[in-house]
Amino acid sequence: MISKKHHMAGPLLMLSAAIFFTFMSILVKLMPNGYTVWHLGFIRCFGGMLVLLIFFGRKENPYKGYNIPLLILRGCSGAIAFFAAVTAVRILPISTAIVLFYSYPVFAGLFGFLIYKEKITLFQAGCMAVLVVGVTVLFDFRFTGSGFGQIMAIVGAVFAGLTVTLIRSLIKTNGPVIIYLYFCTMGMLLTLPAFLMTPIIPASSLEWTMVIGIVITSVTAQLLMNKGFLYCQGFEGASYMSCEVLFTALVGILFLNDPVNWRFFVGGCLIVGSGLVLNRLIVVEKNKPLGLTP
Repeated sequence: MISKKHHMAGPLLMLSAAIFFTFMSILVKLMPNGYTVWHLGFIRCFGGMLVLLIFFGRKENPYKGYNIPLLILRGCSGAIAFFAAVTAVRILPISTAIVLFYSYPVFAGLFGFLIYKEKITLFQAGCMAVLVVGVTVLFDFRFTGSGFGQIMAIVGAVFAGLTVTLIRSLIKTNGPVIIYLYFCTMGMLLTLPAFLMTPIIPASSLEWTMVIGIVITSVTAQLLMNKGFLYCQGFEGASYMSCEVLFTALVGILFLNDPVNWRFFVGGCLIVGSGLVLNRLIVVEKNKPLGLTP
């Protein structure tokens, strides 16, 4: 039971996390074209790993956890989800990419059925069907560059759904820091070869500021979200975190000249609305952090 003292803590922490995730997405979108998805993935993961090791890894082995193979698998799936989402954000209008990525609840429900043999009720199936309709409305089926970006947004959603499902087991015996540390470490290892083949160093103070900003906003958002789940029920936290879609869409439309048409509004409402309802049923419950963003 959440005390009155902490009544506002959860909403404030979750909304703050959504704002910082929005800032991270915008910085990723605005990075110069020379930075590929591998560079951006390495920046976030290596930077996040350093921050976690500096602040949380001084007293004992920070990689000591339970079910290491599953931690590694979760780290890889979360990293792939992030790489795919970054690819989509770099190609598509940022608002469209984030809305499509938020179709992940339908895949979390499917992986819950496949991995944990969880039953899918008729109501859940209906929500999933509505979400798929929303994706269909928003999706442009022409074989163009934007079509590839949309596919990558859905790929990111698939792996984000798998990541959420795996976290539901890991969080029972592992803290949120070690789960996120494995994500950063696996992401760093996956991007390191490509980064070393074409290394890139920020060429100006502005680029350095943006690189540092990606690291700071991603770590801050993740830690705020983790803390927020200590004060929020799962569905409440998911509802507040979904504000990232609204924040990002507003920034994209108002400042980045993202296109606005009926497909975006109808598809977006169907995806986000059905996703919120599904989150009530599948997202991790109170005291289970890291349930939303890989």
